[in-house]
Formats: sequence, C-alpha cells, structure tokens
Amino acid sequence: MSMQGNLGIERMCGLAQVSRAGFYRWLVEREPDAEEMQVRAAIQKIAIEHKRRYGYRRVTAELRQRGMIVNHKRVVRLMRADNLLALQRRAFLSTTDSAHSFEVYFNLAARMTLSGINQLWIADITYIRLQREFVYLAVVLDAFSRKVIGWSLDRSLSSTLPTTALQRAITNRKPRPGLVHHSDRGVQYASEEYGKLLDEHQMIPSMSRPANPYDNARCESFIKTLKYEEIYAGEYTSLENLQRNLTDFIDRYYNRQRLHSALGYRSPEAFETSLPSEPCLGSKVSFSRHQEIFRSDEDYSSSREPLTNGSSNSDHRLDESPTGYSLPSWSPPLLGSASPARVHSASGRVTRYEK
Repeated sequence: MSMQGNLGIERMCGLAQVSRAGFYRWLVEREPDAEEMQVRAAIQKIAIEHKRRYGYRRVTAELRQRGMIVNHKRVVRLMRADNLLALQRRAFLSTTDSAHSFEVYFNLAARMTLSGINQLWIADITYIRLQREFVYLAVVLDAFSRKVIGWSLDRSLSSTLPTTALQRAITNRKPRPGLVHHSDRGVQYASEEYGKLLDEHQMIPSMSRPANPYDNARCESFIKTLKYEEIYAGEYTSLENLQRNLTDFIDRYYNRQRLHSALGYRSPEAFETSLPSEPCLGSKVSFSRHQEIFRSDEDYSSSREPLTNGSSNSDHRLDESPTGYSLPSWSPPLLGSASPARVHSASGRVTRYEK
C-alpha cells in the first residue's frame, strides 16, 4: 500500500472519503506484514544496487523517487536490523606537500558566486593503497555540478599526474578563457608544467589558504565519497584492476546514477541536463570592503567632493581593481600584495588606497 505515484495518503483518503486514522488502522489490521516486507524488500534492493554505499538519507530519497512514502526514522530502523547501514569512516591523512619555492596564488574560489558550469574547476590528489603498493589519483571537478570531468591514476606523485587529469578535463569540456582553476598549494599544482597548461588555455589559478582543506571542500567531499563507498569496500590486486573499478565508479556510477544531496538528490549529469541551454553569464567575484574601494559610474559622474588632501573621492572606478589587476584575464600576485594598503588622514577616515 506504499505505492502511490503522485498521490499522497491524505489526497487518496480524501478521494475515498475515509479518514487517515481509519486508513492506518485498516492497514495495520489487514496488511501489516505485507507492507513491512514490501518496504524492507525495496530497501534491500536499493542497498544491493548501490553496493551499500547509500546511507539512510539517500535510501529514503530513492524510495520517494520510486513512489514510496516512508519516514527516514523507519528506514534507519530497518537498515540497522538488516545490517545495511553504510560503511564507517576512517581517519583522514594529508598528502599535500606545500613546502616548496614555487609561486602560490590568491584564493579566488571562496569569493566566487557561480551561475553555471565551466566557471570554477576544483582539483585535488589522494592516495590509494593496493595490496603491495601505494598509487595516486588526481581528479578535476566542475564546482557547480560536482561532476568529475577529468581524472588520472599513476604510481608517481610527479606533476604529470594532475597535468594528465587537467588535460582530460579540457578535452572533455573545452572551456572558454577566464575559467578559474582552484587547488591546494601542493607542489604538483604550483609546478612549471602545470602552470604552462593553465596559461595555454587562459585559466586563472587559485589556491587554498595554508593548512586549510575546507577551502577546497567540494573536492574533498568527492574524495571522501570515493574512499568510503568504493575504495574501502573492495580489494584491488593491481593498478589495472583499480583502474577498471574507478572507471566504473566515477564515469558510470558517480556521474550518472548517484544522488547528490547538494544537487537536490540528483546525479551530476542529471543536474547539468536540467540547466538552461543558453550559456550563463560569468560568475561574480567579490572582495572584502569592495564598496569602499570601487565607485559606480553614477557616483563617478555625480559625486566628486574634494577630500582633505584635495583628491577626488572617486579615485577608483567600477572597472578598476585595488591592485591594478586587469579583468577578466589578470594574473594574481603573491599574497602579500593582494590587499591594498590604506592611508588615513588626520581625521581618521580612509582617503585613498595605494597600489
């Protein structure tokens, strides 16, 4: 009695002119075991289809998409009774080597408001333990749809590993110039080889703050999902065996089937398919105190009151940046020069910003 299509219990009771309480009394008296077995069988089927990767929230969402109205507390109880709860997490280990002399870049990802795909790409590297060795996986995701658009697997942590993943992402998506590429401060992403590929396709580099994985949380979230739902659930005898399993998990399962809570319980491909066909406008980048730094065209033409030092209060136009960046294709400097210096007058108010 749990299959209702688009009709809820209340609507059906109204059409049948019976009370909800009466309906549930009848259900308990007449079909308690049948209804319980129907729900349990559906939960077990979903758990098998997804290889026990789903927790109770995604199982509940999947049941509702199939037309079954089931409370999540009941799903937890049945999954616990049948030993179907998702695999437990393991401790986090960091593999980022940021002690290098290469140039690092300003964190733009935290200041972006996305409106479509191919505006911000995020990348990261993780390790995977085989029976006799460690191997390494580099991934590139579209931050808006969380889709994996490029990945590479190798025994070495050289810069070739993430470069191969980025090249595959570029081949798959063919992005326009001005896309922001965000990563941690690992030596592979700061290397000359990786930087040349970014420059070649006119991508703007962005990096996380030191020792702060939360700046790249969406990519870290995917790696967590990969580890808990695939890597820790299986054993791999060789690099080739792992390659086949990752192809199946990433390309077929994660991108096309797995429900993503941040996407309204849709898969990344289904989410991208639902987006408007018209190209979205570019993303917005906001800087702290930008209202004090930039002046609108209206302010520029109508308000030019002289300040105490005789300069105009409209030194910065809307199309200017506080450090002389040229949008949209500017190259961020070192962090030390990313914030403009403020000069105070005798009255204590900010009068201008020096480059």
